[in-house]
Amino acid sequence: MSKRYLLKNGCVLSMDKSIGDFKKADVLIVDSIIAAVQPNLDVPDCEVIDATDMIVMPGFVDTHRHVWESLVRNIGADWSLPVYLQNIYYNSIGSKLRPNDSYAGNLLGALEALDAGVTTLLDWSMIYSPDNTDEYIRGLQDAGIRAVFALGVSGEGEYWSRDSKLTVPEDVRRVKQQYFSSDDQLVTMGLAIRGPEFSHWDASVHEIQLARELDVLCSMHLGFGSWGADDRSIEKMHKAGLLGPDLNFVHANTMGYDEYKLLADSGGSISVTPEIEMMMGHGYPATGLFLENGGTPTIGIDVVTSTGGDMFSQMKFTLQAERSRINETILASKNMPGELNLSTRQVLEFATVAGAKALRLDRKIGTLTPGKEADLIMIRTTDLNLFPVNDPVGAVVQFANAGNVDSVFVSGRPVKRGGKLLHVDLDHVRKLARESRDYIMSQYTITNAQGVGAL
Repeated sequence: MSKRYLLKNGCVLSMDKSIGDFKKADVLIVDSIIAAVQPNLDVPDCEVIDATDMIVMPGFVDTHRHVWESLVRNIGADWSLPVYLQNIYYNSIGSKLRPNDSYAGNLLGALEALDAGVTTLLDWSMIYSPDNTDEYIRGLQDAGIRAVFALGVSGEGEYWSRDSKLTVPEDVRRVKQQYFSSDDQLVTMGLAIRGPEFSHWDASVHEIQLARELDVLCSMHLGFGSWGADDRSIEKMHKAGLLGPDLNFVHANTMGYDEYKLLADSGGSISVTPEIEMMMGHGYPATGLFLENGGTPTIGIDVVTSTGGDMFSQMKFTLQAERSRINETILASKNMPGELNLSTRQVLEFATVAGAKALRLDRKIGTLTPGKEADLIMIRTTDLNLFPVNDPVGAVVQFANAGNVDSVFVSGRPVKRGGKLLHVDLDHVRKLARESRDYIMSQYTITNAQGVGAL
């Protein structure tokens, strides 16, 4: 017998332009699928959920996160990018992970995301052994989140050397066959490659070709800090015929202006991680530069060593950083800004439908469209930081926080109701995470910017 939920009388933000928004409407979920979105549905044999005083909308899509780092969350609140790399990649904390630590980190990190209304994420993974790989995947699966598991190489050895010839693990085909033989599942596969700015050109070409052979998304860091300013990597990839909609570029702060158009024209995506980029020294977020050249950016949270794991904060950073960039040019001309250049609606699209498209999941998720899978969230509008709601989109992007997320559905399955996660023993999760954190920190000494032991 099918499971049917009827969400009644919610303020519905469908994010589907052909459907629009509703001040009051109903959403019917049948098994894993959105069956209808319209006012005054009368459907028998449903579990009716009162969505009065709720905003009902698609779940957030985080296009770039290192999920396991939940084990060492907030440890890098004062870290620059070089200090982060020193601790996480070079002489790395990551290399200390045992398989059970990989499981605990991904389970905790994925549950954190779900609790905050992030129903889909790309897990940009560092792999140290096949056993670690298996446990990363199991952690995502047990959490019940939708995810792209982007398998990559570890941060050891020559990872960050420009002439490195290291390639993704030979284990990649085993992982594809064992776990990802079908795309019709919550956790699917991607490759997390080093890209042309952090490896030999031939290695990058090989890895992109391998991703295409496996028919998976290929994600890479590119154009950030002082590394990518003069590389012209997008131009090189364009000339080599390598660009395409299956490539995802993380950060892209310091690319040539014309390269944003080459990338946009190819259908490739950019993951902007605004708070981390401004904090750590990657460069100014590329949101507006990509928009000006016909692209639509997406939003990633990146590292919870240094920021919270919710999309609400990153939407605000995305919005105000770009508004500030344009406002400063207007003020420099001795004028005052009139109409702001970036809207809350656009940013909400970055965090939902654009993210789904970048992860090649837009046929399934990203909008509340009948026929798509029911990945959706309900946000309480009676909470004092939101009440009374006069602009629902503005309320979500500018005023809401993770504490306002009342309910979360993934593929039609409720994973959070009434503000509480379901189907999970949180005390057990905390126990696993605490034991893994204690082990990792017993094996490694954190260094600060001066290289002096900080913890």
